[in-house]
Amino acid sequence: MHRLINLAWKLRIWKDTRGQDLIEYALMAGFVAVAAGAVMPNVATSISTVFRKVSNLMTSAASNG
Repeated sequence: MHRLINLAWKLRIWKDTRGQDLIEYALMAGFVAVAAGAVMPNVATSISTVFRKVSNLMTSAASNG
């Protein structure tokens, strides 16, 4: 019975696509940021600061959530 419930949860998670677009956009933004940092070294510090701020906000939101 436990295996059946576990399988049902896995199938439910497999079909759940909510948030998928957000993750794809975040990955794309990360790739663009890395490319920009590689091409323009002066921008790398600014990019690092932005990602650090975003990370802190997400961590704060998750802990309050």
